[in-house]
Amino acid sequence: MNVVDTSGWLEYFEGGQNAKKFSAPIKKTNELIVPTICIYEISKVILRESDEHHLLQALAAIQKGQIVALTPSISTAAAKVSLKYKLPMADSIIYTTAKQYNATVWTQDIDFKNLANVNYIPKTRPK
Repeated sequence: MNVVDTSGWLEYFEGGQNAKKFSAPIKKTNELIVPTICIYEISKVILRESDEHHLLQALAAIQKGQIVALTPSISTAAAKVSLKYKLPMADSIIYTTAKQYNATVWTQDIDFKNLANVNYIPKTRPK
């Protein structure tokens, strides 16, 4: 199972330098877990930088995975993870959701770099 962090989804949608590295877990929709916090973050960025049409296209791709809502048990576990690893709220929710599904987190976010079951792909700068 895989969870693509918001940074990975945005890289994929933007066609960035690392887009191909995120396409493999994104295209394996039967193994893709999508925390609802990612939908919020992706929506916010796309609406800020583009328009509703692009958001609808992104949502169509995102919703091919298994959407996992933020439940009280995930919230409580995420709070503990946040304190233990000093993670921001969204990152702790994403990481906790992945842990509950025995999934690997795919990300460019350095906050995840040294955590277990994370495939950290350093963000590259355009040349």
